[in-house]
Amino acid sequence: MASLREIKTKITSVKSTQQITSAMQMVSTVKLAKAQRVSERFRPYQQKISELLTNFLSSEETTPSVFEEVREVNRVAIVVFSSNMSLCGSFNANVIKEFTKLTHELSHLSKDNIEVYAIGKQIAHAVKKLGFTPKLESNDLANSPNYEDTVKIADELMEQFRAKKIDKVIVIYHHFRSKGSQILTRDTLLPLSLDKLKEEKDNAYIDYIVEPNKETILAQLIPQVIRLTLYSALLESHTSEHAARSIAMQGATDNANDLLEELSLVYNKSRQQSITNELLDIIGATFK
Repeated sequence: MASLREIKTKITSVKSTQQITSAMQMVSTVKLAKAQRVSERFRPYQQKISELLTNFLSSEETTPSVFEEVREVNRVAIVVFSSNMSLCGSFNANVIKEFTKLTHELSHLSKDNIEVYAIGKQIAHAVKKLGFTPKLESNDLANSPNYEDTVKIADELMEQFRAKKIDKVIVIYHHFRSKGSQILTRDTLLPLSLDKLKEEKDNAYIDYIVEPNKETILAQLIPQVIRLTLYSALLESHTSEHAARSIAMQGATDNANDLLEELSLVYNKSRQQSITNELLDIIGATFK
């Protein structure tokens, strides 16, 4: 059995760890609330833009967009979102696992034909370990989602797709459903499935008066939807990170509480046994 000093040292150590995990849990909860507010304010705008696009697409036959062109996949761009910090449960491990799985599916392509946009320090390290050289690393976006910087990435991807330098763009991120549920998601950003957007639209139809013409509007609207989709993935990932960390730190704090109870029980038993032994020694000495 450990000595009283050793048990007391363990109790002190666990209390110190508990203070850290409790503080991190509170910080993550505050950041989660802020990230949720940003997502909730952004969502109506994204939904309205998507509604406009689906209404245009459903009204009558439209000219096919260059961004919906499906062609043989020889070069792929992967945009993958993680966090900069760890201590968020399996959040980063799941992203890395999905990225590894995707690269295995694309093993028929050389690594030079797979461009990786790594958003977050954790995935950037994993990508390099797998032998890839990220075309873009952004730790700032993972910490502080920024629409302007996201638009630059989306525009670069669209330009490369338009110039046929890449044939497909895949996005890996966590979709935030609730604090206790973050769904790992893999979506195809390009080519854009306009048929899928039409299928998702309800039966309501609005006949818009369009100026100067529908083709000009769609030429602006489709790229905007792509930009918003990528920014939405960034916000979802950022929110999911804080939710995962909040839950992980809450679990660590609860485990520390359980461990403290066990150590306190062992300490009290050991202390009681020590006192009992001392009393027995004193009583035994009086009868000698």
